[in-house]
Amino acid sequence: MRRNNIERCRQLRKKQTDAERKLWYALRNRRLAGIKFRRQFPIGKYILDFYSTQYKLAIEADGGQHYKDQGKITDNIRTDCLAKQGIELLRFSNLDILNNIEGVCYKIQEIIKRKKEVSPSP
Repeated sequence: MRRNNIERCRQLRKKQTDAERKLWYALRNRRLAGIKFRRQFPIGKYILDFYSTQYKLAIEADGGQHYKDQGKITDNIRTDCLAKQGIELLRFSNLDILNNIEGVCYKIQEIIKRKKEVSPSP
């Protein structure tokens, strides 16, 4: 990992959006399904909002720019690149996180449950 990625991760942790803060509160300290998540985690040239190394599950909190044409193109490239590394990427809009955190957490738990069934822990 390059040093500038570490500094960028630290900056992003300090400047969380309201949606990231709310989702982090639900994910931190193994609160959700006992799974450890890390925030602003670097993988290659990307920095993931939240990431479970155990399940290779990334979660992104997306603002409005992600729903414009260029944002969609960039997100598709990112999703494909991460998928090639075996990382599943879940995207939630900031509005979903802020207005329906229970539904967001339920969706994350369903994905984790599916992943546990595919490859159970030893």
